[in-house]
Amino acid sequence: MSPVWSLGAGLLLLLLWVRHRGLEAVLVHHRWVFVCLFLLPLSILFDVYYQLRAWAVWRLHSAPRLHAQRVRHIQAQVREWKDEGSKRYMCTGRPGWLTVSLRVGKYKKIHKNIMINLMDVLEVDSERQVVRVEPLVTMGQLTAYLNPMGWTIPVVPELDDLTVGGLIMGTGIESSSHIYGLFQHTCVAYELVLADGSLVRCSPTENSDLFYAVPWSCGTLGFLVAAEIKMIPAKKYVKIHYKPVRGLQNVCEEFTEESKKKENSFVEGLVYSLEEAVIMTGVLTDEAEPSKINRIGNYYKPWFFKHVEKYLKDDRTGTEYIPARHYYHRHTRSIFWELQDIIPFGNHPVFRYLFGWMVPPKISLLKLTQGEAIRKLYEQHHVVQDMLVPMKSLEKSIQTFHDDLNVYPLWLCPFILPNNPGMVHPKGDEAELYVDIGAYGEPKRKQFEARASMRQMEKFVRSVHGFQMLYADCYMTREEFWDMFDGSLYHKLREQMNCKDAFPEVYDKICKAARH
Repeated sequence: MSPVWSLGAGLLLLLLWVRHRGLEAVLVHHRWVFVCLFLLPLSILFDVYYQLRAWAVWRLHSAPRLHAQRVRHIQAQVREWKDEGSKRYMCTGRPGWLTVSLRVGKYKKIHKNIMINLMDVLEVDSERQVVRVEPLVTMGQLTAYLNPMGWTIPVVPELDDLTVGGLIMGTGIESSSHIYGLFQHTCVAYELVLADGSLVRCSPTENSDLFYAVPWSCGTLGFLVAAEIKMIPAKKYVKIHYKPVRGLQNVCEEFTEESKKKENSFVEGLVYSLEEAVIMTGVLTDEAEPSKINRIGNYYKPWFFKHVEKYLKDDRTGTEYIPARHYYHRHTRSIFWELQDIIPFGNHPVFRYLFGWMVPPKISLLKLTQGEAIRKLYEQHHVVQDMLVPMKSLEKSIQTFHDDLNVYPLWLCPFILPNNPGMVHPKGDEAELYVDIGAYGEPKRKQFEARASMRQMEKFVRSVHGFQMLYADCYMTREEFWDMFDGSLYHKLREQMNCKDAFPEVYDKICKAARH
């Protein structure tokens, strides 16, 4: 039988099976079928398109030349909104399903959509050690652009598709954040189109109130059109050391101690149960022992969190050298560990060798095709949360995550939080060491109920002066939200810049009611 006939027969059998089970049942209970046959190939096409576009921009040098023209177009759209009487709020015209956030807010349908087609690297200033980029530049795109020049950025948030704009207007973190802080703390200037259509540049010394108010504002103070980010010299490898630790108190003490060491370029922890974790520390280097090089980003390699777990199961420490760009995107192929719930056999060697080059599916396509049944199922039986808590509360926090959620692995990522103005800062007058605890997966707690359980978690995080990342489901009331976040500077600027008629308040944009 020819390959064409075999393929045709296979597709016919698949269609008959789908018809028998029902499309919704297949999408909910056998989602891997749809993902493997349709979303993985579509994701490849997405990547090819953006790579070709980036190549064309580089060849034609069109990005810097057309940037000012594109910004003027955004300003014209805002002025048109004003001429129409400012009857409804504005928001970016980027479809909600294209964002990495799990939300698909209804506000996109009722607000004035301002089209912002800004996705290019504009300038690399080696003398100032600053790169100027447009807001839709992704982390994968930026590291691929800078690394061949010998540069990188200090904080490279994990997933390839995260955009500069999302990381500034929301937030971003990486295992180097114990030195450099959150993504926003590596930025030196922003350029925004405001509610009156004007273009403004802000920095710590120029329009400083706006500079400190923009992070975490979720696009409710203006439209970001460019950002300047610090650069640091890139090196070829990350020398990474794996250390399994047992006992919750030992895990917290070891992790805290390593997070305080500035000689560690990177610090990360994966908690596999209440009493077991692997603590990883890394340093950037140009030299490597050839026998210990692990190109973990290659498509046929085991998923990183599974690779790390082997050190725990074997109860041994280890050291290896990972190419720097592979390290920066080490969790991308498995979307941390979310992909194991979508493609249960995705880490099997046969799948990796045959189809691993197509992984991961685009998160945006997963959102676009999830349907109401899957959305409700995920909302009630799945958690994706990042809670930022003081390092001194780590042990109590892990115990609370275990009691209220019981989701493993947990991701631990330390960061220094400076006492800058804005929505997020320490309680005291000095910088403080915090930790991001990431929970992604299906809660194993028997009494888990999404709203009640998450409200309990949010209450705990507020009690230790912590913060919830705003990409995730937020169940707080308005009063509770502004108890967690400092809104003094934010509300002052919204009043001064006449934002109240132009943009919704950040709470109204991210609360649960805005997502249905």
